[in-house]
Amino acid sequence: MMRRRGGPGVLSTMARTAVVAGTATAVSNKVKAKGMANAQAQQQQQQAHAAAQQNQAQMQEQLAALQAQQAETAALGGPAAMLAQLEQLGQLKEAGVLTDEEFAAAKARVLAG
Repeated sequence: MMRRRGGPGVLSTMARTAVVAGTATAVSNKVKAKGMANAQAQQQQQQAHAAAQQNQAQMQEQLAALQAQQAETAALGGPAAMLAQLEQLGQLKEAGVLTDEEFAAAKARVLAG
């Protein structure tokens, strides 16, 4: 009978190697997945920030346009003058001088400033 000399056998060495390799692969995959999740979260955060900046820029443009329109209206006599023009247009429409389309176009011109 052959006597085994100290040390693990071939099968136990292969089994141990397979367990170590499998564990290393599992850990590596988890690290990759976590890194990808972090990268995706960071990308989403950057996109949200960019969208917020774009929205803020649009709001500032709209505010500037509104302020310009208000300044133009004030220079032309303010809301009272605009209201008087709209009332006059309404009277012309009621009198039959203006059609619905002409009234709408004239009203849009008055409101546009």
